[in-house]
Amino acid sequence: MPEKPVRIPGTDHPIIITANPGRVVVRQGGKTLADTRRALTLREAAYPAVQYIPRADVDMARLKRTDHASYCPYKGQASYFSVLADGAQLENAVWSYEAPYDAVAEIKDHLAFYADRFEITGA
Repeated sequence: MPEKPVRIPGTDHPIIITANPGRVVVRQGGKTLADTRRALTLREAAYPAVQYIPRADVDMARLKRTDHASYCPYKGQASYFSVLADGAQLENAVWSYEAPYDAVAEIKDHLAFYADRFEITGA
């Protein structure tokens, strides 16, 4: 099996990670899933900014790890979680780079939430 490419962010594909100075809250169905003042904002190329929230500030009891995975040549292998919400399950709605590449090492132990599936304030 061929090795996956590893790319370094640069002028052609910038990735900038900054501490979010405000409070970020993630809700689903009116229930708070995450609440933090320690979010990291990741800006990658022309994509919308994504908030990465420390696991310690997420209600992990509502998440269920799935077998789904994806790969980004700039960040590494992503693991996914489904969210248990009001008797339903939002499949693969949360992701995490558990062993991110050195260029984005700050996002280790953080989770990101699909903005179209959650209400994210403070982003």
